[in-house]
Amino acid sequence: MRRHYFLGIGVALAMIVARPAPATDTQRQPLAQSTCTALRAAAAAVPGQGPMFLPSYPSLQPGAEKALENVAFVYDNALAGIALTACGDAAQARRIADAVLLAASHDPNFHDGRLRNAYRSGAIVNDKVELPGYWQSQGNYWSQDPYQTGTATGNSAWAALLLLTVYDNTHDRRYLGGAVAQLHWIQAHTLGTAPAAYEGGVFGYDNAQRPQHWKATEHNLDVYAAATWAARESGDATLTQQATVAGDFVKSMWDTSEHRFLVGTLDDGKTLSRDKSGLDAQAWPLLAFQPHPGEWNQVWPWIESQHRSGEGYGYRRQPDGVWTEGTAQVATALQASGKPVPDTLWQLLAAQRSTGGMLYATPQARIATDFAIGPMSTYADFFYYHQPHLGATAWAALAAKGWNPFTGRPITRVE
Repeated sequence: MRRHYFLGIGVALAMIVARPAPATDTQRQPLAQSTCTALRAAAAAVPGQGPMFLPSYPSLQPGAEKALENVAFVYDNALAGIALTACGDAAQARRIADAVLLAASHDPNFHDGRLRNAYRSGAIVNDKVELPGYWQSQGNYWSQDPYQTGTATGNSAWAALLLLTVYDNTHDRRYLGGAVAQLHWIQAHTLGTAPAAYEGGVFGYDNAQRPQHWKATEHNLDVYAAATWAARESGDATLTQQATVAGDFVKSMWDTSEHRFLVGTLDDGKTLSRDKSGLDAQAWPLLAFQPHPGEWNQVWPWIESQHRSGEGYGYRRQPDGVWTEGTAQVATALQASGKPVPDTLWQLLAAQRSTGGMLYATPQARIATDFAIGPMSTYADFFYYHQPHLGATAWAALAAKGWNPFTGRPITRVE
């Protein structure tokens, strides 16, 4: 069900028309076509018509991390399913959503409806959903990544956004129920206090999972968007309260002196993290909160001064290179804010196309985020590499199609 928002200005009566946000079609349309084609080809390459997960890095180049082979991150797949919907391919989006539902109900060791951060890519046969991993010849053991086997709050919320998107197209209540179940899992397992907000999730192997007590602006806005949407469709009052908790935390992260969002708290769940800045935490609130507080538009000077990298944008503060996915996020947020997207930005995104059609995660060999993958890390070891990436391609498609993944509708402007 679609809803339109109207804004009253002063006491005057005005006729307000909502229409798609403008863009330079000669730059945007070819990008939309190429990224949608790449996503459709990736989906069509998975045999059959049943549930599937797409590989996050479909054509790893020599020297790549072995732990990324045949790995389907839930976040990337949620993005891909939403982008396929924006591209007009609801059937392939449904295949990914069906895989999400199966994964939540067929976990090999847990029976509480959780989703892992990643699964083995490919078609799901006989309802058997496999976790990623590989045989380590040195030592002769099965190797798994402790982040991939864990459950991050934001990833579960993005899975809910995918399920809500598919529900919006099919009206099949299995998808609405699946989204609500993910939000209930988040409520039961990650709610923290002082300040009230949703923590990072759980990290580690099945026999030694540990809670992550830090609270992220980005995770909470994911929860806010998904819970707001699910509450509207389900009438579940607990989701309305969940959206309030998550939304209030995001609003409290707005720094009125520097006109930017703090990324959240440190590991203690209380101390605010002030030295770091993540591009997603700056741009996503403009998409997730519709309409958003007008003062949040003051974030753009911060994005320009702290995250600009050449013609694009980087993940961290004073970045060491372009983050393709984040650059597409900026393009999407600019449209939602009624601002023009420079032709140079569209051109930069188009230039990241690999020979296989997917966009590179970064044009650099490697870029840093200033964040660690998990509590076992001894340094900030979360990097993006010059590899064709499902998530980057999906975000570019969303930007080029002018689609807001947090609301499940095309971006519109008010005139």
